[in-house]
Formats: sequence, C-alpha cells, structure tokens
Amino acid sequence: MKKILWVDDEIELLKPHLILLNQRGYEVATATNGEDAIEMAQTEHYDLIFLDEMMVGISGLETLAVLKDINASVPVVMVTKNEQESLMEDAIGRKIDDYLTKPVNPTQILAACKKFLETQRITEQRITQDFHQEYSVLSRRLLEKMDWSEWLDVYIKLVQRSVELDRHHDVGLEQSLHDQWRECNAEFSKFVENEYHSWLGPRDKRSEGMPLLSPHIADTHLIPKLASGKPTFFVIVDCMRLDQWLTMEEVILPMFNIQKDYYCSILPTATPYARNAIFAGLFPTEINKHYPQFTIDERGRDEHTLNKNEKELFQLLLNRRRVILKNDLQYVKIIDTEYGKRIEADILRYAQSHITAIVINAVDMIAHSRSDYPILKEIAPDESAYRTLTKSWFQHSSFLGILRALSTVPQVQIVITTDHGSVRCLRGAKVIGDRETTTNLRYKVGRNVKADSRDALIIKDPESYMIPAPGLATTCVIAKEDRYFVYPTDYHHYLTKYRDSFQHGGISLEEMILPVITLTPR
Repeated sequence: MKKILWVDDEIELLKPHLILLNQRGYEVATATNGEDAIEMAQTEHYDLIFLDEMMVGISGLETLAVLKDINASVPVVMVTKNEQESLMEDAIGRKIDDYLTKPVNPTQILAACKKFLETQRITEQRITQDFHQEYSVLSRRLLEKMDWSEWLDVYIKLVQRSVELDRHHDVGLEQSLHDQWRECNAEFSKFVENEYHSWLGPRDKRSEGMPLLSPHIADTHLIPKLASGKPTFFVIVDCMRLDQWLTMEEVILPMFNIQKDYYCSILPTATPYARNAIFAGLFPTEINKHYPQFTIDERGRDEHTLNKNEKELFQLLLNRRRVILKNDLQYVKIIDTEYGKRIEADILRYAQSHITAIVINAVDMIAHSRSDYPILKEIAPDESAYRTLTKSWFQHSSFLGILRALSTVPQVQIVITTDHGSVRCLRGAKVIGDRETTTNLRYKVGRNVKADSRDALIIKDPESYMIPAPGLATTCVIAKEDRYFVYPTDYHHYLTKYRDSFQHGGISLEEMILPVITLTPR
C-alpha cells in the first residue's frame, strides 16, 4: 500500500477525504502541525504528503523546507485557502510539487494521488496496450505494398515508440520492439531494392510520391530561404539518425520553433557519396562528370580526403542556381572539441554572413569510437543507451552553444540535416573482393565483388545507380538490414570484432530516412 501523510491543523474536517483514500487502497497517516509532521517523516517513509499552508506553530512553507531536506524525492502537495500569486510562486520556488486551493474536493485529491503514486503504473499499462495494438496493425501493413510516404510513417512510429520505451524499461517490450524493427527493415530493404532505381531520374521528371534524395535537399529546403537575405545557417551533422535528433530536440525546444521534414539518403549511405551530393546538388556520377577535379574515387584515399571539396561544390551549386550572396560563403567543419569551442565563441560574427555551412563530425565519431573502445560499448550497450550517450554529448557540446547563441538573433534561419544515419550491425555476411575493393563494412565497390543476394543488393552496373565505377567489371554490393560484410579470411575473428557496431553505407530505415529540421528563434 502507498503511504500518505496529511498535515492539517483542521484534520477532523477532512475525515471524508481520509475515508475515501483508505477505500481506494491508500494508507493515510495524519498530523495537525509541522513539528509532528517532521518527526513522523524522520521515522517513517511516505510516498506522498499533503501539507496545509497555514497552521499553528511553524508554517507550511517552513515545514516544506525541512521535509525536502529529509527526503527531497517525496512529492509534497500544498493545500491552502490563500490564492495570492506571490504565495504560489514562493511555494513553487521552494520545490512544491503541486498546489491545491481549499476547499478541496475528492476528485482533486484522487487526481493528485494518481499523478504522484500511480502515473508509472497507468502509463506502463497504456504503453503496453498501445504497443500491442500498433504491433498488430504494423504487422498487417507489412503484408501490403507500401509507398514511400507509408514507409516514412512506419519509421516515425517505430522511432517514437523506441524513444518512449527508453523511459519505461520495466514494461519488458524491448525484445518485441527489436523483432519488429528487424521485420520492418527486411521489408524496407525489399522496397528499396524494387523502387530505388526509379527514383534516380531528373528531378523535373520524377513522379509524385517519390522521396527527396540527397542532391535535392539544398534546392528544396535551403536555397529558397536565401532570397530573404536573412542570415542563414546550413548545418550537417554527420551520421545523425532521427532518434538521436529527437533527444537533442528536447533540449532546444524552449529556444526555437521547429519544423521537421524528411528525405531519403542516396546509396551507398556513406559520407563520400551522400554529403558531397548534398553540397553539390548532384549525384556522385554527375560530380565526376561535370567536375573531374573533385572526382569521387575511394581507391587509396581516406574518407576525410574525399570530402575536402565541400565548400567548392556548394559554391558551384549556388552559382548554377544564380544565387547572389551579400558576402562570401562561409564554411566550417568541426572535427574536434577545441575548434568547436572557438567557433561557438565566434558564432555571432558568422551570423553577419548571408550563408554559413557547418559540418559537425561528433556523432559519426561517437559511432566509430564505440567500436574501437570497449568502455564506450559498455556505456552504450544498446540503442537506448546510444541515444542517451548522444544526448549527453549534445548537452555539453559546442553545437548546443552555437544554437543557444543563434537563438538570440531574431532574423536567423537554421536548416539542420544529416548525410546518412547508422544501423546496429548484428549479422555478418560473407563477401569476396580483391585488394582494390573499398573497405566499408556496409558496402563494397570493386572488380567482381561477390555476395549473397539475400544479404545484399548486388549492382552490376553501378553507373546506372549514379555510383561511380572506377573501372571495367566494377560491381557494387550494398548490405541489407543489419548485416555487415566479412571476408572469408579470418572470418570468425572479424565476425566477432565488428558484431554489435554502428555502421553506415547500407540499406536500412535508420540509415536512409533522415530529418531536415528548420529552426527559427521563438
């Protein structure tokens, strides 16, 4: 039974309420003054305290302060005849948990008890009921053919349910949710395998209902905003998933009005392809054709080298769209904490520019570091903890400092997106390729690369998928669902090494369906 302490110097007048609470299964103790209440709280644990504001002896507010010192976690509801706003503010300032004005009725009392004593149970019952209903509905939907907008709706619901369950681990639905994620990703991979090629035509010839792709983001969400002349920031957070953004959004909600749209990353869902496509407004093969000096070719080059020309590609896009800037394009890439803090300190100067592009690598670094450092895998052993780790980084990051400073600039426009997401890889898949084959665990591009079609999308003509082919007989294989590629040599060693790591480059809901967020200061 939950224990309640009711402190009131007219406790005899409250007997009907006390009887009602006993009938509802609560154990109620009473005190007629603050001194007795303090003594009782020191010797007995109570789950909820109702506290009269005006009593003989020490006042309710004085009693409140001592009760909170004894156990700050016990909720205290102030009950008073005084309706002065100053008293309410004083009580709130002293960490009162709720406030009721006399005469109180049974409904108010029961509502307070349910709020503080039964919220967890009621919420978990609702979550469990809703989950099973949605599980059944979604399972039926997977039996039908769905288009892009329906898959977007499925993904958003899965993410929202995952984030909600982060706060209610005790309901025991994690395995069921994991199974449904896997089932949905299996069907989504089939959908992408069947439909993706048809999405790659010229933008003016695309059918209604097709998703926006990486090369379309600037034209759709950024360039139209530049016509206003207002200071505009274009922020790309490398490897950020929707669920990670939602944890960040909770922090900045008081500062900004937030609009969310969505797009689909191109394949492979990897930085050298996807981020260059965003800045250039072109598919990778088009970049290679029109700007051979910025050719995308992974052979013998690391990922950072392949993305060193983003500013130039972005400027070329603005030139093609005949965008006239009031001053020079600003471009910043934050790859370490010290440099990020310098940009944070100087961000209001950047706010004087017409357009500033900022690339933030921290989330991608978290994903890769989790594979390299066992302590990070211990801190973030699953998806829920991975979201928590991301939020903890954000709360102490220069990125939040930048947004906080920009929230004070009345005319500023901020567009935030990502180049791709990541997926937690749990199943290895054998792949065969030569030494020139790319090294990414979720996709391989090279001569005569081989993989099982159950594990990967096999593309014999990468150019037709707008993927650069460095030579003849080039094949591209892209991992589906939560698989990662392992060569037959030392297969079991690398199978174990990379299992349960967050990777990108393949086909999954988490990697491909991405948010585009527009922020304006409140």
